[in-house]
Amino acid sequence: MLRMQTTSGASVPNTVRTPALDDVDAKIVRLLTEDGRMTNAELAGRLGVAPSTAHARLRALVDRGVITGFHASVDERMLGAGLQAIIGVTLRPSGRRESIVEFAERVRVLPPVIQVFFLGGDDDFLLHIAVADSSEMREFVLEHLSAQSSVASTRTSIVFDYHRNSVAASFH
Repeated sequence: MLRMQTTSGASVPNTVRTPALDDVDAKIVRLLTEDGRMTNAELAGRLGVAPSTAHARLRALVDRGVITGFHASVDERMLGAGLQAIIGVTLRPSGRRESIVEFAERVRVLPPVIQVFFLGGDDDFLLHIAVADSSEMREFVLEHLSAQSSVASTRTSIVFDYHRNSVAASFH
């Protein structure tokens, strides 16, 4: 367990409060992770509870921040962006704080970017992108990453296939 020092020097546990989920709440989360378009009547039927109970429990999970949204899963190939990659980006050591904020703000709005991960470790960021072909991949790396003075290096890995278990909420 991580410990935090107080101003008096005492050590206290540094824990993140997590909302307790009973069996019904956990099943709601699992069912909606599998099918976010499930109707309230279907949800109630799968839970074995009244529709009003299912609705109240779902609303409580949203209000408590356990469920943060409902999302559509998009087949990027159908949009003409069938080549996906994960790009590791390392920033230069000088002016790190400003570089990190500026880089994140700049890349998260680019159309090919699906996800941006800010990391601890060898890479500072991982970008998940989708483009039409290898020439667009090259252009993205050269024009939007390598051209930034704060970027020290990039490492591109092509995605052949992936499976997503769930959609995680943003950390902010």
